[in-house]
Amino acid sequence: MKFYDALTDFIFTEQKPEKADAIFVPGGLYGEIAQHAAELYQQGFASLIVPSGKYSIVEGKFTEVQSPEKYKGRYFETESDFLTQILVDEFGVDAVINTGIAGSLNAQIDIGDIVISTDVLHHDMDAVNFGYAPGQIPQMEVFSFVADEPMAELAEKVCHQVNPEIKVFRGRVVSGDQFISDRATKDRITEQFHGFCTEMEGAAIAQAAYLNQIPFIVIRAISDKADDSASEDYPTFEKKAVEHSVRLVEGFLAAQA
Repeated sequence: MKFYDALTDFIFTEQKPEKADAIFVPGGLYGEIAQHAAELYQQGFASLIVPSGKYSIVEGKFTEVQSPEKYKGRYFETESDFLTQILVDEFGVDAVINTGIAGSLNAQIDIGDIVISTDVLHHDMDAVNFGYAPGQIPQMEVFSFVADEPMAELAEKVCHQVNPEIKVFRGRVVSGDQFISDRATKDRITEQFHGFCTEMEGAAIAQAAYLNQIPFIVIRAISDKADDSASEDYPTFEKKAVEHSVRLVEGFLAAQA
């Protein structure tokens, strides 16, 4: 019943595609939708593809790829990680920009401000018993995934131009499978990983980019303080944070055109 209840929250329709600012790829276990999005991109329907998705709200984790066949049995952290890999493999992606909202881990970073990644890691990865540092993925040579410096520099410059009313920071982005909304958890993550902000997808996408040797950056607009006020702040400031993030990405793409 949980799956049925979730499904009926949405109405699906189909129509002829029209030109747009971006092609949004909803998360899922079927990769054909990412393939079709890339075809539309190549036909000039949009200048940007936005893969999304975390994992099933019913299962509470990424379960198993259903198609295409060659991706079955491969491990992916999130649906957006899976969809990004398809775009990389089949359509010659040469850079990845992951954007969205996050909770601040730094007292100087206020709601509405922007964080541009210097590096990204999983704050909830724990293989310490096997000799790895907290946050490090087993059998991975690096502790964190380093963002592309030229992309980060350009993003910072553009942000000052298109969002002059806010502050922009460059620092570590940390990801985990939880919405951080209490002071104790926030303090632990901040003390252990020295992150600037926390979210739920960026590290998986950064990992895919790293493994494919593709430059990337993660851009996050702050929607809450990741503490006991987070549940109240998030719905209030989410829209404004998204506006700042969208203006930055649009300006970034225009600067590269």
